[in-house]
Amino acid sequence: MKLKYWLIGLVGWCVGVSAQNIPVSLEYTRVYDFLDELATDGIIHSMSEAVRPFTRVQIANMLVEAQSADSLMNKRQKDDLAFYLNEFSLERDTMREGYVQYTDHKTYNLSLADPQFSYMTKNKKFKMQIKPLLGAEVIGSKKGAIVKRWYGAEIQMDIVNHISIWGSLRDISYNGKWFLKDKYFPTSHDKMMGARLAKPSYLNNRLGLEYKESNDGGDFSDSKGGINVYAWFGSIGVSRENIRWGDAYHASNILSGRNPAVPQLTLQLTPVWWFQFDYFHAWLISNVLNDEDYYVEKERVDPITGGYVLHNETRPRSKYMAANMFTFKPCKWVHFGFGNSIVYAENNPQAAYFIPFAFYKSLDHLLTKGNNSENQNSQVFFTLTVRPVDHLKLYGSCYVDEVNWKRLKKDDPKDPVTTQKNPVSYLVGFDWTGWPIKGLSLKGEFMRSYIACYTHSIDVLEYTSNSYNMGHYMGDNAQSIFVELSYRPYKGMLLQLSYTNDTKYNQYYYIRELIGKTIAEKPFGKKIYQNDQVDLKFTYEVHPNMYLIAGLSYNYARAFDNKGGKDAPYVDEKTAEQYGDAGYYLDKFCPEFYQGKNFSANIGFSFGF
Repeated sequence: MKLKYWLIGLVGWCVGVSAQNIPVSLEYTRVYDFLDELATDGIIHSMSEAVRPFTRVQIANMLVEAQSADSLMNKRQKDDLAFYLNEFSLERDTMREGYVQYTDHKTYNLSLADPQFSYMTKNKKFKMQIKPLLGAEVIGSKKGAIVKRWYGAEIQMDIVNHISIWGSLRDISYNGKWFLKDKYFPTSHDKMMGARLAKPSYLNNRLGLEYKESNDGGDFSDSKGGINVYAWFGSIGVSRENIRWGDAYHASNILSGRNPAVPQLTLQLTPVWWFQFDYFHAWLISNVLNDEDYYVEKERVDPITGGYVLHNETRPRSKYMAANMFTFKPCKWVHFGFGNSIVYAENNPQAAYFIPFAFYKSLDHLLTKGNNSENQNSQVFFTLTVRPVDHLKLYGSCYVDEVNWKRLKKDDPKDPVTTQKNPVSYLVGFDWTGWPIKGLSLKGEFMRSYIACYTHSIDVLEYTSNSYNMGHYMGDNAQSIFVELSYRPYKGMLLQLSYTNDTKYNQYYYIRELIGKTIAEKPFGKKIYQNDQVDLKFTYEVHPNMYLIAGLSYNYARAFDNKGGKDAPYVDEKTAEQYGDAGYYLDKFCPEFYQGKNFSANIGFSFGF
């Protein structure tokens, strides 16, 4: 990249645009893919790799940066750039142009073909967008079909260029009742007619959720929103949004964003172009009941006597998380970051963990060692992204649950610690894009997590929310390989051919007194579950946030027995969990709809995402 384009990018960052400091959903993958393509092609340099979601103003700034270097772009990229500049018009103090519209081109626009209402006062001090959310998708195979549908609305407002308020509601349903046959999916509340494709124990990359009560299918709702106060150097706010930390295309191993979003207090600082700081304090969902905390419900009918009795409704344990990430950009082609986090359970939030620039394990020792109580669950992590030449991106991340430097030494029978393995997860990947064929991209990603990574001896302190692992969806003692070839032939169009190999190895139950022996076991030894999957996907964004999707998929999900022999259990309390048969593991790790060998197809549309 020529020096002048680098300087133009810096000037664009310094001048910036200032409106709607609102996060853009991780599900809006097309805009994130486009920005990443521009960065890998060497067209933009201001993108922070490790922390997402981006805000609308961050994306608008990157689009403006790309506009200043459009001589480096091909026709399709220029068309996509114009496409997204229109979507992020309000952030640039201009009015969005729609299709079949009612507008004065200055203060309001009501688009009917791509439904959305935009409004901006003449002095630019108040801006607002409202849009409906609507979509449906049908997934079918020889076993039947599952219908997903969703509807809702989203509103975004910006006030005096310093306050952003937003909210959205999606009512979502998976339903297989109309198509599935009893011979494939027995009619029961637990099976839910096979329509439950996401559960905490399932090893797939679907977004986590909590189902509402129903007799069949799987209904749930997703309400997100927040308020941010911001200036040119950063923002502070309260929100409920999914977050992802760690550079990845398939699934991050630090914070994947897969668990249901949680309420959180957030802080982001960007005082200079080469440094970004991110912090949040989150109220997690423990799904662990506290027998000492309950409501008293009157006049419940006793099923035996028929009389009225008092009933205690037990409440869940409180659970929280604090985390920070320091991201540095020493030059245009290197970004690296490090941070730490802590998952803790107290009756009330602990004030010490509201300190953004802190090493939380040290604070944990201060708070717990004096009374000899158990530590909370702390972690550290690192990320690195390198773009050594245009068109090539190399990246990696490491999640460290616990580390002992002796474990890195050569095995010594006299020192059992040297035979143990640190419970860490690492991920490496690459992206080669735009050469020799414009629009063509080849990606590869490899992840491994060692035994006991993400786990804890105390249920309420596990690295989970709503029982979903917040790191990589494969959990501990697992491996994931992902390869994707993608092509962008025209504006808004994306073709993707990918292969995923997910393998789960021996599962060990975490018992504090035996953890040394557990992590001394051979990692990645005996397989208990494996899924190979090939996906062909077609995505066409007709208008911003207005999609047509279609795809074909083949997967082969199978499990393996793990009974006795040289792997005989030394923790006999959890025989089923650690030493189950193939059927046990297959039901636990894979939805019934995808068990065995399956060819499936899907087709759908959406307004919004």
